[in-house]
Amino acid sequence: MTTFVDRALLYLSAGKGGDGCVSIHREKFKPLGGPDGGNGGRGGDIILVVDRDTTTLLDYHRSPHRNATNGGLGYGDFRNGKDGSDLILKVPNGTVIKDEKENVIADLVGIGTTFIAAKGGKGGLGNAGLASSKRRAPGFALKGEPGESTRLVLELKSVADIGLIGFPSAGKSSLIAAISAAKPKIADYPFTTLIPNLGVVQSGDLKFTVADVPGLIPGASAGKGLGLEFLRHVERCAGLVQVLDCGTLETERDPIRDFESIEKELALYGGLANRPRIIALNKIDLPDGKTVADMVQPHFEKLGFKVFQISAAAHLGLRELNFAMAGLVQEQREIAEQSEKPRIVIKPMAADDAGFKVIANENGSFSVLGNKPVRFVRQTDFNNAEAVGYLADRLANLGVEKELLKLGAVAGSEVIIGEGDDAVVFDWEPTIEAGAEILAGPRGSDLRLDQLWNRNSNPDENSLNENEMNQQWEYKSENPSDPANTRLKDLSDEQN
Repeated sequence: MTTFVDRALLYLSAGKGGDGCVSIHREKFKPLGGPDGGNGGRGGDIILVVDRDTTTLLDYHRSPHRNATNGGLGYGDFRNGKDGSDLILKVPNGTVIKDEKENVIADLVGIGTTFIAAKGGKGGLGNAGLASSKRRAPGFALKGEPGESTRLVLELKSVADIGLIGFPSAGKSSLIAAISAAKPKIADYPFTTLIPNLGVVQSGDLKFTVADVPGLIPGASAGKGLGLEFLRHVERCAGLVQVLDCGTLETERDPIRDFESIEKELALYGGLANRPRIIALNKIDLPDGKTVADMVQPHFEKLGFKVFQISAAAHLGLRELNFAMAGLVQEQREIAEQSEKPRIVIKPMAADDAGFKVIANENGSFSVLGNKPVRFVRQTDFNNAEAVGYLADRLANLGVEKELLKLGAVAGSEVIIGEGDDAVVFDWEPTIEAGAEILAGPRGSDLRLDQLWNRNSNPDENSLNENEMNQQWEYKSENPSDPANTRLKDLSDEQN
């Protein structure tokens, strides 16, 4: 039973950031020494690393769910929580990372290459980190952010310089066993090779790798046989050696037909038709094999290919074939070194980009999208009124309040922050203005929210008094062009 797996589905969940701590320093004769709550630790990342000793994705096929550890909670006395441990996942060289839609995210080539597949959440600030000259003793802390959760497809493409391709039982396994130290399974029936085999070949001063790909048959590019599963393993090869069976006993096959069939499959698969290749006419140790090889060699030479008559079993012609493969590898390496290296293009955020956008929905609700407002919501403890007030301040300072007014939002409008199952729904109240830190009140409370809740709970008092309206109108009238003035003036008219 084979243990080679070249495709696996991973479900990854990075660690959650630890929550910040709410703490007030207390000591004898100094009961209120100021906030000293520490920050939460960051959640652990999930990192993929190319490992020399890892050759298969079998472990991830058996255990696809992987989770990193969470960050620790903050403590009093300015003690921060412990960071979550990163989860290191070892993958073979040549692993391609794709998303659920089969879009390539990363191509991991080279021992030690790393890729952060899922980022851990940031730890929340403790109340010591939220203190300011106006908010001297915050009665709340920020919650840690959740880590990224993602589903990735891992696909292995063998990293080899030369790929051996051909029909089943053409002698590819015997060839790689003869020219390298690889020991593939060899037998006299089709599809003996069920997994790609890699061998290292030394030719003079040059060392290169050769991959023996399981036998291809007509229809391989469409999923017939084993070709569709393993054609990807020759995508990285600098050149291909098509091994043709000159000693086949099947009447409907001959080297020319085999060659044309394989060429058609390479073209249909895509990206391999123009790959440099060499023709190896195998099994010339057989009487009929030598005769057939002599007959078809001029045909392939006329097509412009280098042709070598070999016998993998009798070790005939292998030295010349090795030098030809080494020359092809050397040529392709020189071309790769001379080619222009790809440039990394960095696209900075526009200077006037607010980092969010507000969309008016057809049902009368409003959606707020963007990393910042979503992150603000995730960090908020909605059981703490002061924390909710701080969220209102952050959204107002970001410009969300003004954008909602511009789009026609009114008191009680449904506002949705985020997307999908993680979205948070609010009944918007435009009377909540930024500036909670200048309102005196007990820790863990927000006077603006207390007043609002009192008005909502007492219908007879569900209106702004004259002093409150004058104060708000005086504050807003500093900017006559602000759309908020229209809304406040309407409220004033309703009261009158």
